[in-house]
Amino acid sequence: MRRMVYLDNAATTFPKPGEVYEFMNSFYQTCGASPGRAGHAMTLETEEVVFQTRQMLCEMFNGVDPERLTFSYNATDSLNIIIDGMLSEGDHVITSCLEHNSVLRPLYHKEKDGIIEVTYVPFDRSGYIDPKAIKSSIRGNTKMVILNHASNVLGTVQPAAEVGKLCREAGIYFALDASQTAGIIRIDIQEMNIDLLAFTGHKSLLGPTGIGGSYVAENVPIRATRFGGTGVRSAQRTHLDEFPYRLEYGTLNTLGVAGLNAAQKWIRSRGMLELHRQEMRLWSMLKEGLSAIEGVSLLCADAPENHTAVLSFTINRWKSGDVGTILSAHYRIACRTGLQCAPLVHERIGTDKAGGAVRFSLGPFNTEEDISKAVEAVRKIAALEKR
Repeated sequence: MRRMVYLDNAATTFPKPGEVYEFMNSFYQTCGASPGRAGHAMTLETEEVVFQTRQMLCEMFNGVDPERLTFSYNATDSLNIIIDGMLSEGDHVITSCLEHNSVLRPLYHKEKDGIIEVTYVPFDRSGYIDPKAIKSSIRGNTKMVILNHASNVLGTVQPAAEVGKLCREAGIYFALDASQTAGIIRIDIQEMNIDLLAFTGHKSLLGPTGIGGSYVAENVPIRATRFGGTGVRSAQRTHLDEFPYRLEYGTLNTLGVAGLNAAQKWIRSRGMLELHRQEMRLWSMLKEGLSAIEGVSLLCADAPENHTAVLSFTINRWKSGDVGTILSAHYRIACRTGLQCAPLVHERIGTDKAGGAVRFSLGPFNTEEDISKAVEAVRKIAALEKR
């Protein structure tokens, strides 16, 4: 059977580096004990892997204290923790029309229940948020701005540093959803004035599914909203207030942390900026090929600057789901179709009524051959449309 051309890395990167599979296997066979629950050698070795992973991620994001880097199931889990822990009745929050449902739905439920008010800032024709639009939306009861660092549909990287600066000046909290950028785009918590950062491990951080986390800056008054075992001070009736325990509860996904550990070492050895350059070189090749096909319309793909290796498009009179089915069944090409869990993006660019878009997203193991096959497949599908 032909190898699948995998162009769905914005959903989850595949494959992972070989070192990730190898370390997860050896780790779980030799020291897969619960961290913080005992004093024997296996537990201590597991604790070392967990703390080392906190340190590496903290350094990647230029955080101050590794203990404030906490683990969760994924970015959605962390975003729910952030939203529940930061917002109270009467608060106003500003977000954007670029957001994923991992932000939109938690906010919507609170808005629907009359707990908070939400302003949704639009993006321009190129796929970017204007920080001035956020500034003009600030009210007296605005508590937080929560922004998608890069759109999972359009690939556009937002001006997080500018937004963070205006939030700091206005005395409101800035939360950044780094699901699409952590591991491939530089993030500096201090320079960008980020108060709360959410990330997932299975995308550009190249780890497995089921692991993610957040970083909370000092003096950010996030409440614990989930409670349980920590392995520390078990006689205490209330959940521990200090980090990382404030936002961690129960046994960690240590196997996921181990995979994330190996993945960070791999990224460091290759260089994050070099990995991004490699992906964007292929993105430019893909853009050039698709833009030359009659009937294909690219979405917000003006230039590779401030962009991830995501390229979405439509083909005249074709439903995106049908294109995806043909790509998979006839050409062995994996992609994502539909609304990509970001309905407001498609509503704004007018693709919602046409079934969304086709999304190609590149990763570190894609090749020029993959791009050539994808372009040729789309060319043939677009030609079918004329018959």
